[in-house]
Amino acid sequence: MQKGRPSHNALDSERINRTIVRLLKRIDERFPKSGLGKVGKDFHEFSQQCASNIEWIGRPIYWVRILAYLFIGLVLMGLIYSLTMVQFEVKPTIADVAGAVEVVVNDLVLLGAAIFFLVTLENRIKRTRAIQSLNELRGFAHVVDMHQLTKDPQLIGQPYSKTDTSPVRTMSKFELQRYLDYCSELLSLIGKMAALYAQKLPDEVVVSSANELEQLCGSMSQKVWQKLIILNGMEE
Repeated sequence: MQKGRPSHNALDSERINRTIVRLLKRIDERFPKSGLGKVGKDFHEFSQQCASNIEWIGRPIYWVRILAYLFIGLVLMGLIYSLTMVQFEVKPTIADVAGAVEVVVNDLVLLGAAIFFLVTLENRIKRTRAIQSLNELRGFAHVVDMHQLTKDPQLIGQPYSKTDTSPVRTMSKFELQRYLDYCSELLSLIGKMAALYAQKLPDEVVVSSANELEQLCGSMSQKVWQKLIILNGMEE
């Protein structure tokens, strides 16, 4: 893909944020000062932070790479220097050779572990930031699910016995349809933000966490659509 050209087969954080803004306007126009609108605004602010995080994840961490290269270079220089100091005049015994081999193997294992730690450090730093953001996105999904929890389509226009703790039900059928639809759209957008992390950082842990969050949002959205199906089957 050429730089500057939009990709039509990949998610884009700017387009997702524009979609979130349009959805927030629709929620405010239909349900001004609603709890769902406040959650949407908080999600929009966090989605902007996610966009910055995703952009940061896509850039190399130079100080980590420099540190890794310097360490590997020092290790190689040390090994070369050690080889030049080996004395071949004395004929070693089998025990001496075995002891030297054991020491060399142990040193190589430790050095290999240290090199592996430094080489994978950049990915682990990025993974930690991505997982933290995915956990916060999961919290937004649960909050949106809480907002649709008490929206019972079977009670629209039906007389029922209220209690002191019964939820206030003032929405018409059309209003409830729009409200549930907005919940479903918010859940879908949360899943799309999670997919951005997996797209930018194809790490096994990040991809698995993002997939789990997408499945969670899909499961919650399915519950919303079950209510919408009930609403669509009701007579006015």
